[in-house]
Amino acid sequence: MYVVIMGCGRVGASLCAGLERLGHDVAVIDKDPQAFRRLGPDFRGRQVVGQGFHRDVLVEAGIDRAQAFAAVSSGDNSNIIAARVARESFGIELVVARIYDAKRAAVYERLGIPTVATVPWSTDRLLRMLLPDGVTSAWREPTGTVAILALPVHEDWVGRPVRELEVATGSRVAFIVRFGTGVLPRSDTAVQAGDIVYVAAVSGTVSDVTTAAAASPQEG
Repeated sequence: MYVVIMGCGRVGASLCAGLERLGHDVAVIDKDPQAFRRLGPDFRGRQVVGQGFHRDVLVEAGIDRAQAFAAVSSGDNSNIIAARVARESFGIELVVARIYDAKRAAVYERLGIPTVATVPWSTDRLLRMLLPDGVTSAWREPTGTVAILALPVHEDWVGRPVRELEVATGSRVAFIVRFGTGVLPRSDTAVQAGDIVYVAAVSGTVSDVTTAAAASPQEG
């Protein structure tokens, strides 16, 4: 696959190296020619100096034959403009943009541009390292408002329908992993022993949700 990357900072350079290790061809764009020093002497791809959202710069980078485009510069505006140009002007289907502002990321997702919201994603990763035994989100939507998390439940919830768990916790059961297989539950689906219950919850309520699920239904 031929991939064009805008931004040769630490992320861009690392992405270039990873793609080349996997056997893909890469072109990288950056407005600062000194940034290419991060690529190292073994980089075999194309290096293009310029603004990655300018059509002539993208053409020089080979966007006409690219199958994927990643915008990972340090500027949200530059990344989203470049991603839209790649998608809308050159018809690249695999496009992704790194966005620092989570609220903006949600808007761009609705425009059909997949984004990596750096701050929420990094926060989740750090929480997993700092609190390995705690509850952290398995996924969150770009604004960070809603999280999907594996919810530890009290043993007394076994045999009770998921609708009661939803009422007690104020969350929504998204799916259940049962005997290693994903299950989409109905409201009357009963919790079974060994189930891993994944729920959707508003981020600010995660603590209350987990506390309610950890209590016996009788206590609630």
